[in-house]
This record gives sequence, C-alpha cells and structure tokens, in this order.
Amino acid sequence: MTTASPRAGTHAVCPGSFDPPTLGHLDVIGRAAGLFDRVTVAVLVNPDKRGMFALEERLELLRATTADLPTVEVDTFRGLLVDYCRDRGIGAIVKGLRAVSDFDYELQMAQMNHGLTGVDTLFMPTSPAYSFVSSSLVKQVATYGGDVDHLLPEVVARALAAKLAQR
Repeated sequence: MTTASPRAGTHAVCPGSFDPPTLGHLDVIGRAAGLFDRVTVAVLVNPDKRGMFALEERLELLRATTADLPTVEVDTFRGLLVDYCRDRGIGAIVKGLRAVSDFDYELQMAQMNHGLTGVDTLFMPTSPAYSFVSSSLVKQVATYGGDVDHLLPEVVARALAAKLAQR
C-alpha cells in the first residue's frame, strides 16, 4: 500500500494585516512554504482600520519580500477568513505564535474557524530572535526614533523610513 506524501496538493494561508511586514512574518511564511505546496499570504482588508501603510503598499512590500519563495503568492481578503479559504480550496491556516498570550486568542479563533468550515489552524512558534517583534511595536519604536532596521527586511525598512520622513 502506498500513501500520499503529507504535502501532496496542500495549500495554506498566512493571514494578517502586515502593517508593515517584519522578519518575524517572513520567518513564519518561509517555514510554511517548506511545509506546503502553496502558501497564500492574505492581507486583511479592514475599511474601519487605517494602517500606516496603504493596502497596496503592504501588498507591494510582501511581494518584494517573498519574491524568492516561488510557491508563495500574495492576495487580499475581506470578511471571514474561513470563507476565503473555502472559496479557494485552502485547507490550513498558519499562524505564528510569539508568546502564550498569542495562543489564548488564536486558539479561540482556530476553534471557531474549524467549527464554521472545518479548516484547520496550525500554530508555528516564531523563531526566538523574533519572539518580541510585532508590527505595532516596530511602528511605535520607529516613530520615536528608535532603530528597528534589524527587525525588518531591507525594502520594508526603507519604506518605513520614507513614510516617517513624510510626517
């Protein structure tokens, strides 16, 4: 008896706002790309929330920073993530976890998502080097003049510096 590879035909999504994308995000995306045949980085469109970077800017930054990952695509979604997954045949959601506090919230979301459509959520611990990194913290520190370049891909660091220079 032969069994299919656990990777055969697999498609996962890495959702988020990515405002801006950090090295922590890229760590999780890159590791997910090693586990799945296809990975979609899905940027949430939330008209009620105004980020530092416009949606198109975030998409451009993500495309630039994942260009070396041929099985990764970048897209947007509105509404429920599980509907996005169902409509595109995506069977898994990959979420990076930085700390126990992330797990408490993400577990509830994972259980709700599974209950709604059966999509599974896989939790991936972030690499220790990025366990404290969040887009919000990066923006806050950079706004007050702190150096966050080592936490961002080079193209994102340049874009953040340009954005802050406009203020």
